[in-house]
Amino acid sequence: MDTKLIWIIAAGIAGGALSLLVAAVFAYAVLSAWVPRMVSYAVGALLGAALLRLLPEAFSAADNVEKVFAVTLAGLLGFFLLEKFALWRHAHAHGATERAHDQSRRSGLLIIVGDAIHNTVDGVAIAAAFLTDVRLGVVTTLAVIAHEIPQEVGDFMILLHVGYSRRTALLLNLLASLTSVAGGIAGYFVLRESQAAVPYVLAVSAAGFIYIAVADLIPDMHRSVDLRSTAWQVILIAVGVATVALLRELGPAH
Repeated sequence: MDTKLIWIIAAGIAGGALSLLVAAVFAYAVLSAWVPRMVSYAVGALLGAALLRLLPEAFSAADNVEKVFAVTLAGLLGFFLLEKFALWRHAHAHGATERAHDQSRRSGLLIIVGDAIHNTVDGVAIAAAFLTDVRLGVVTTLAVIAHEIPQEVGDFMILLHVGYSRRTALLLNLLASLTSVAGGIAGYFVLRESQAAVPYVLAVSAAGFIYIAVADLIPDMHRSVDLRSTAWQVILIAVGVATVALLRELGPAH
């Protein structure tokens, strides 16, 4: 088996199942108080991975830099539209939960389906990164894990809220998380045969990371305006960026 495929499978498991297990620990334990701080770290890791690693690699590998910028812009707009659809779907499902318990269960399943699609896309991004460079794959996996943990905590708590048992909620989230492995394997075989597409997949991945950080995570951070919370946010964003920079220097090469 190709070494890069092994990396991709391992990274898919780490980005999905491992992040879910860590999220479950956060949700069950007193450590849940650290979730807002984990969000700050995720912002630094996502922006660092996108702007310091993914986009530079895409620019260096592409034969047309303007196309990379265009794909990045299209990716940002695409994620905006996807989130609009998700918000509409959530509002529709939320109205249903107020009317009937079985529809509450269906809204929970919608969350799982959406999470599975998101994790599949993450798997493809991880595959594109590892096909470019193992160090880039490690950095991308870190960024995925960093933003998956607070997201999985939120999904887990929503499933409990709409009536699922802890065991069922954990199992459903686990199944959704493992789709990152499927996305990684599919991405490996497709992109290996079409290397010219890899820079543009990296650009879309970078757009997704930037959008998640700027549109989803940072607005939540602005809810805390006291000096101590702001100081923690700045420190942990810097730590997230520094982690990406450090992995670039210390991570394994091709």
